Amino acid sequence: MRIASLRRRSRIRRVVGAALAAAVVSSGIAASPANAEPDPWESQSGIYHYFTVPKTSVPSGACGNSTGAGAELEGNIGPSGTWAAVGLDGSGTDCRANIGPMKPGLYYYQYVATMADRSKQLFRNPDRPVDVTSHPFWNTLFVPGPEVAWMDDVASGGGTVAELAYGTDQSAMVWTPPGYTTDRDEPYPVLYLLADEGQSSREWLELGRAAQVLDNLAVAGELAPMVVVMADPGDADYRTELLDGIIPAVKSDYYVSSKVKQVGIAGIGRGAAQALDLTLTEPGVFGSVASLSGHLPDGSSVTAAQARKLNSKIDLLRFYVGNTLDRSYNPTYEAMQAFEQAGLRFEFDGVHPETGGVWDTWRENLRDFAARAFQPSVKDKGPSVGHRALTEPYVAPATGTIGTPHIDANGMVTFETGTQWANAKDVVIWGDWAPNGQWFRIPMTKVGDRWRATIGPIDGYYYWRYEVDGVGHHDPADTTNVASIESQLYVPGGVRTPLLADVPAERAGDVATLEYTGTFGPSKLKVWTPVDYDPSRVEPYPVLYLYHGMGQNYASWTEVGRAAQILDNLYARGDIGPMVVVMPGYQGVPFDIWDELDGYVMPFVGSQYNVSDDPSRMALAGLSWGGFLTHSTLVDHPGEFSHFGIFSPPFAWASVDPSTPGGQAAVESTTLVSLFAGDVDSGAVRAINGMEANLTAAGIPTVKQVIPGPHGFDVWWAGLSDFLPRIFQH
Repeated sequence: MRIASLRRRSRIRRVVGAALAAAVVSSGIAASPANAEPDPWESQSGIYHYFTVPKTSVPSGACGNSTGAGAELEGNIGPSGTWAAVGLDGSGTDCRANIGPMKPGLYYYQYVATMADRSKQLFRNPDRPVDVTSHPFWNTLFVPGPEVAWMDDVASGGGTVAELAYGTDQSAMVWTPPGYTTDRDEPYPVLYLLADEGQSSREWLELGRAAQVLDNLAVAGELAPMVVVMADPGDADYRTELLDGIIPAVKSDYYVSSKVKQVGIAGIGRGAAQALDLTLTEPGVFGSVASLSGHLPDGSSVTAAQARKLNSKIDLLRFYVGNTLDRSYNPTYEAMQAFEQAGLRFEFDGVHPETGGVWDTWRENLRDFAARAFQPSVKDKGPSVGHRALTEPYVAPATGTIGTPHIDANGMVTFETGTQWANAKDVVIWGDWAPNGQWFRIPMTKVGDRWRATIGPIDGYYYWRYEVDGVGHHDPADTTNVASIESQLYVPGGVRTPLLADVPAERAGDVATLEYTGTFGPSKLKVWTPVDYDPSRVEPYPVLYLYHGMGQNYASWTEVGRAAQILDNLYARGDIGPMVVVMPGYQGVPFDIWDELDGYVMPFVGSQYNVSDDPSRMALAGLSWGGFLTHSTLVDHPGEFSHFGIFSPPFAWASVDPSTPGGQAAVESTTLVSLFAGDVDSGAVRAINGMEANLTAAGIPTVKQVIPGPHGFDVWWAGLSDFLPRIFQH
């Protein structure tokens, strides 16, 4: 028992007078990373956050990330807060990236330079104060919103935060509630929050936003008035430091209770293990206990006799854990099993489905536990809304058994390479993980001679590839999509991209790969036909010729662009009529596809399929360079198609002049031109704006959409999904 030791006065370096006044700060100001001095390299414009770093500040002196040196921003910016990186691309004298739209929440990130030898060097603006004590290169960025109002700064009425020194050179952070006074009839309950290994006592404020969480609960009347102490008692002798150092210091300087029902303890990871150990070995000290991603210390056990004693003394004992990415997922399960078998009563908040062992999880845990502590009247003992049960330990797929990405029932996706890159220095999965379809790199961890990473939960469709020491590689295990370097990943759920889901097999159209001889010799194209295609139909089918972009090929629209699934879904819904869609390729760097299209592709398709040769029943579309070629065909070869879809063209080569015979033919024969570009694809936006102005002035019906996103398939999926229902409707 340590009751006697708690009553002893340890040698304490008190914080009094001016020192205390200097240390006490409003929890909504200095303790808030939201209001810390902003990163001068970060700015916001609309829905995007821009990160602009002078090249002279980059240790490698280069931007981007490739086989050579470069610069990136990495942080908890990936799906569900996964640690991911985005390249800082060259922009004049700067390296620049944009991210957005960013979901409301707290982000932490750092700048990293990849040197010529593939080593990594962290850097940050040297004029900025440190945001996160335990991670001096991290910067923080709080994105406000209704979803996170519970951890935003309160307008007024918050508590205060002070630094409390104790021992020789240690300190803890103390939050006191609004209206804190030593004239209160009863001492305040006190809650001790312990840090995880590698954290500091300040991290509860810097990343946990504990002050804001507590302020909001207090202002809302959902918090028992209490003093909250944030501490890191270390590892060597945490018991002595907490019981003989921190607790006596708090009792000396704050008006807090010593009654067991008025003293609580909680911790993260190692701190949670310490809290559980002290609960078991020091009965009569702590009456409210929480384990956040914790575990029982090695060698600990729980007896029935301990359980009976603790059940009479503890008001609240609650476990918290993240999803299977939380390294304490199984240890939490084991601890709860031990408690249950011993008969020790506890509550479980359930498995957090969205995040693992990270601050996004722990902030919510703190909010839930703090609102329960010292309030026996709280009747709800169950899990938080949407949290899952934990009925068995998690068993990860065995090394060497995955092949193509492994998707579990909860949307967690595990990637694993073969042994072919055993000697690589770094391997990442590079895909369109960002909210607007930007490409983020997610690092993989070496396991034996293989590399592995798990992300999630995610849903919907993504396309991705491996990057090995900066060089892109197709997934060797992907034998389905072989014409593109990217591989497809579809995770059931479809909330993100419902039109990209596979329809039931009996409702899916056919995608054929055909070979023909064209301008450049043997060539291939893809053809989609609807599920009820009839080659003997009296009326020929309308036909769309759909082109890819520079550096892509005839299979890009199906192997990456998910064109077949979009067509299948729209047709199944009745949003489009029956048509044939032809996806040709082009070789070299042509400025005009007409000779190939008119001389080889269309005659060949006409010989194989029942398609119309009436321009009013023919359409042409393309993405990027294919969009440029589509526009060039409209201008230079008018009257051949009635509908045009132009996705993210790099520029406009020519314009329609209605005073010329060709321009007049274009006006008379064109039913509609649909223009699309991503909002951060500035060149494409300028191009479609110019096209729209010219075509509208010429009298050609035009629709235009600027879609949130980059120069990538997230924009082109949306464009194709909008374009298809507009054609062949009259």
